[in-house]
Order: sequence, then C-alpha cells, then structure tokens
Amino acid sequence: MSEEGKFLVFCMECYRAEKDLTGREVSELFTKYGVSDYVMQYFDSLHTTGVKYIVADIADFIRSRAA
Repeated sequence: MSEEGKFLVFCMECYRAEKDLTGREVSELFTKYGVSDYVMQYFDSLHTTGVKYIVADIADFIRSRAA
C-alpha cells in the first residue's frame, strides 16, 4: 500500500474515533462527499499536521460539500 493510502486509512480511523462512527459510516461519508480524493490530493500538506487538525479539516470539508 502506498504512503498516501496508509495515510487515508489513518485519517478514516481518526475521524471514526473522534466522531464515534462505525467504519461503514465513515466509508459512506468519505465516498458520498469525496473526502478520499480530497485527502489524497492534499496529502503533502495534511500529513504534516496533527490529528485534531486533520479531523477538523475533514469535518469542515464535509460540511462545505453538504451545504
């Protein structure tokens, strides 16, 4: 698995734990709102930040797409 792929899984797990969701729920959210593409596109920037920032950034991204 690529470093980007491993990071995507890490992001999904962090988001799942913070939002108290199941893996399936996170997978559905990431698919519905294109979060996986976003994380992969901005891997270079996101992987240098902390967990709290990553989760907040993903939540903001989902909110912006849901509006």
